[in-house]
Amino acid sequence: MNYNKEINKTNVEFGDMPPQAFLLGLLSAFDNRYQAAADEYLKEITWKQFFAIICINLCKEAPTINELSDVMGSSHQNVKQILLRLEKKGFIATFEDEKDKRKQRIYVTDAARNFLETNDNNGQQSQYVIGRIFEGIDEKSLMTTIQTIMKMERNLNEL
Repeated sequence: MNYNKEINKTNVEFGDMPPQAFLLGLLSAFDNRYQAAADEYLKEITWKQFFAIICINLCKEAPTINELSDVMGSSHQNVKQILLRLEKKGFIATFEDEKDKRKQRIYVTDAARNFLETNDNNGQQSQYVIGRIFEGIDEKSLMTTIQTIMKMERNLNEL
């Protein structure tokens, strides 16, 4: 495959760089651009704060900071900082675990749910943006990408 032909659309030279190194750089650059666009759209909270709320909602029960850190793929310290900012905005609350008083459980508040409903129009805006990002990408390519990144994640965890 001629990588330079595809990449020249972005004014970048692939050169002798191995495709693996280029993919890692491409993923990092995409993450930065996506985060900047999402921050601009959300205005009141950052993409990382929004992502934390999504991850809290994905958990079967209110997570601890350590559990949320695992889900988000981020350090305990980074997640703690994100949660402190969300707590100041009234978007999350923490409570002692009923079984283990040493643990703090994280809950999404009504204020966060109202924010999501107001700013995402019940998921319609997110679906529109996601649809645009993945426009022209067939399901087979998408599944190959998911499988590749999941394998990369497993390999990373084994380092």
